[in-house]
Amino acid sequence: MDVAAAKALGAGIAVIALAGVGIGIGNIFSALVTSVARNPSARDQVFGLGILGFALTEAVALFALLISFLILFT
Repeated sequence: MDVAAAKALGAGIAVIALAGVGIGIGNIFSALVTSVARNPSARDQVFGLGILGFALTEAVALFALLISFLILFT
């Protein structure tokens, strides 16, 4: 196996984490919509926590993408 193939394989494996991030973001927003539908008066309290969860989950996606780019282009 040459170096280019190993880099492509490693970058592909690093991007697998993005599937989990997509599932996590879907769970976060489905829970947010469900909680607001059950208690609309709690929207102000729940929305900030939902956005915080989204931001932290998206940070994991950015780290995984960064690692895959580092593997691929260095």
